[in-house]
Amino acid sequence: MATFAKPENALKRAEELITVGQKQEALQALHDLITSRRYRAWQKTLERIMFKYVELCVDMRRGRFAKDGLIQYRIVCQQVNINSLEEVIKHFMHLATERAELARNQAQALEEALDVEDLEADKRPEDLMLSYVSGEKGKDRSDRELVTPWFKFLWETYRTVLEILRNNSRLEALYAMTAHRAFQFCKQYKRTTEFRRLCEIIRNHLANLNKYRDQRDRPDLSLPESLQLYLDTRFEQLKVATELSLWQEAFRSIEDIYGLMCMVKKTPKASLMGVYYGKLTEIFWMSSNHLYHAYAWLKLFSLQKGFNKNLSQKDLQLIASSVVLAALSVPPYDQSYGASHVDLENEKERSLRVANLIGFEVEPKAENRVVLSRSSLLSDLVSKGVMSCVTQEVKDLYHLLENDFLPLDLALKVQPVLNKISKLGGKLSSVSSVPEVQLSQYVPALEKLATLRLLQQVSQVYQTIQIDNISKMIPFFDFTAIEKISVDAVRRNFLAIKVDHMKGAVFFGKQSIEAEGLRDHLSLFAESLSKARTMIYPPAKKAAKLGDALSNLAEIVEKEHKRLLARKSIIEKRKEEQERLLLEMERVEESKRRELQKMTEDAEQKRIAAEYEQRRSQRILKEIEDRELEEAQAMLQEAEKRSKRKKKPILEGEKMTKQVIMELALNEQLRERQEREKKLQKYAKTMDHLERAKREEAAPLIEAAYKQRLAEEAALHEREQQQEIELSRQRHAGDLEEKKRLGRMLENKRILQERVVSSREAEFNRLKQERQERISQIIQSRKQEREARRKMLFFLRSEEERQKRLQEEAEARKHEEAERRKKEESEQQAKLDEIAEKQRKRLLELEEKERREKEEILRRPTAVLPKPAEPPTLGRPTELGGTAPVPAAAAAGKYVPRHLRGNVDAPGQAPPPETDKWGSTGSKPDDRPSWRDERKPTSFGSSGSRTSWSSSRR
Repeated sequence: MATFAKPENALKRAEELITVGQKQEALQALHDLITSRRYRAWQKTLERIMFKYVELCVDMRRGRFAKDGLIQYRIVCQQVNINSLEEVIKHFMHLATERAELARNQAQALEEALDVEDLEADKRPEDLMLSYVSGEKGKDRSDRELVTPWFKFLWETYRTVLEILRNNSRLEALYAMTAHRAFQFCKQYKRTTEFRRLCEIIRNHLANLNKYRDQRDRPDLSLPESLQLYLDTRFEQLKVATELSLWQEAFRSIEDIYGLMCMVKKTPKASLMGVYYGKLTEIFWMSSNHLYHAYAWLKLFSLQKGFNKNLSQKDLQLIASSVVLAALSVPPYDQSYGASHVDLENEKERSLRVANLIGFEVEPKAENRVVLSRSSLLSDLVSKGVMSCVTQEVKDLYHLLENDFLPLDLALKVQPVLNKISKLGGKLSSVSSVPEVQLSQYVPALEKLATLRLLQQVSQVYQTIQIDNISKMIPFFDFTAIEKISVDAVRRNFLAIKVDHMKGAVFFGKQSIEAEGLRDHLSLFAESLSKARTMIYPPAKKAAKLGDALSNLAEIVEKEHKRLLARKSIIEKRKEEQERLLLEMERVEESKRRELQKMTEDAEQKRIAAEYEQRRSQRILKEIEDRELEEAQAMLQEAEKRSKRKKKPILEGEKMTKQVIMELALNEQLRERQEREKKLQKYAKTMDHLERAKREEAAPLIEAAYKQRLAEEAALHEREQQQEIELSRQRHAGDLEEKKRLGRMLENKRILQERVVSSREAEFNRLKQERQERISQIIQSRKQEREARRKMLFFLRSEEERQKRLQEEAEARKHEEAERRKKEESEQQAKLDEIAEKQRKRLLELEEKERREKEEILRRPTAVLPKPAEPPTLGRPTELGGTAPVPAAAAAGKYVPRHLRGNVDAPGQAPPPETDKWGSTGSKPDDRPSWRDERKPTSFGSSGSRTSWSSSRR
């Protein structure tokens, strides 16, 4: 294990090893540094080392090394800089994904290069032999050699990252992103086995998270952000499972989502719940469970109608039609009829479980239980307004199958409706959680339901009917399929039918007689006999008297029994409540005691850990100093031993410092290095002279050997040339004889060639003529189609322009009508304003006239004393402009203090005129009522004008 003084040295050493091609040694050096206890304090250099480390791991496909390094790095940067771990993991996944895609592209390019017509011409014999022996094609072999190892490494990368991030609350987003990328990997490359393993891994992570939720740095699912991330992961898992057609895994994903919602007691957003119920409909349809499929559609319809305000009316109509058709597709009989007790209990638990998943609250007790049934589902459709949103064809089908009584032509009337329904459907808008709705999938189940309804209605009318007549009444199936449907209905106690193929007839029986009547006839007979015996032999009179005397005894006993039972239940409830309170108190005390104990233990552990860490750091520093001092002394002693000088430096360990020893050792090393370089230069010069002398001696010998070799090769060439000439002469003579022998067949060959060429030329001309005729026919048909399409487009465009023109004319008429009405209103308003203006001017003239009259009255002398015998009376200005005789104090109309009243009451003295706040003199208190009266006509006139205007508007 290599040790480095600084992490930078390890990084440099790794880069040097990579340069010379030793990647394994570089990886081992970085791994030793990362896993060492010496470098547990985070620094930026460690992040760069981790980037280089994961690059080496990806290049060499060493997943185990990558996992160990990431775990150690998580320990280092958990409390200091967790973002560094996030960046390293992202880089790791990016490199693994990039290399896997590169390998896949290389395999595709290799396959395209090998995709030729003549394999024997382009492939080597070794490749052909390998393909025949191994039984593999070129693509399979290239995938096995190039693609598979990298995809295995990428899958191992996703598992490693999920394992590292599973309990880290600070990297929840990265955990969710990794899970999503793993899901997309499984979806893109159709990896069903890996997808199941991935779902199980994530499920185990969540279970462990709930089991050890009190530990440090664990994610808290009660937080909205954490809950949303986990829910998004589960919904992505659900989507990928349905796209890969893993319906069992999709159902388990539904259970995971429901468990997560129950765990945090919070319902996700409406958009996610729409995806939830949409996938439930697919799962239940694939499992042929029509009842739960219909309930899931009903919940999806309620959710879309209540929360999706952007859903169009057409999409809502399609969803409502799907709900009704799914409900009608449910078989009209009880599926559990005739099952064993164990099967009924299992079905009960299954129904309760599925009802909780769908969102219907079902009581576990039998007396309070609301069973998921076809009848309750159809009543819910009517009560929740689903029938008002469906198409007319679906409404007609519902009335035919559920309300109408048509025993002879029910199927014949249902068939055209089903043909119309099968054409409905299509893709929904992007705001809907269901991408596509196809109503044709319900047609087989609806045909089966129509058959059952027809048989049920026919059994109520006829006792016997011919098989041929039934086949004519039911156009959907032949009689074999009808018989199979009938057998299932009889087994479920829905019909009572017997088929006699020898007579060619079907016999209908009454269900009540064959089922319940024969079962209860003995009990009914016993009850009738008991009543007859009572009538023949009445009971004794004593018993009657006793019954009369104690007629209310049974009632009293029943009331007392109920009272005692109620008292007993109250006592039991009180005991249970008291026990619950005691248990709750004990639980609270125990939790407090555990928290206190845990706090003390944590504090003690922190103190012990801090002391241990401090002692450990001191010991490590001391060991490092001692080791460095020993190394320096050993280096110096070794240098002195190697040295040939007789004079040695004085070595005093206690007095000399570490720096001095290091300087002496370095000087000694430098001197030795210089001496070695001088010796090497001298030795190199000697070897150069020796090599030059050797070459000078060997040059003439090499020249002589070369000339001898040239002579030997010239003689060999001449001999081989003579042999080749002789062989050529012999081959030429044989070829001439062969040509003379084959020359006799030349004329026959020419005749055959002309015959073959002429026949092929005639065949070619015939095919060419047929092709020209076929092309002309196609051109003519296409020309007719273009002409018809052009006429249709012209007609549609003309019709559209006509409709647009009519619409514009209607809008223009509406606009002219509005303008005319607006003009009349403006003219009427102007007249009203003119009348109001005239009234206002008239009122102003009246006010001005009254004001002038008041000013003339105030200018006249008013000092006239009243007679003593006459009582003082209040006077108002007369119409002629005079004033009535009034006292001065009373005329003043103001409060006069007591000490001034004598002066006022004295005869012959008039009070001085007082000045009001506007500066006018001689104003009277009677002026204020007149001021108020002056305002009244104005308000009356304005209100009058408003009244007249509003009346005119009306």
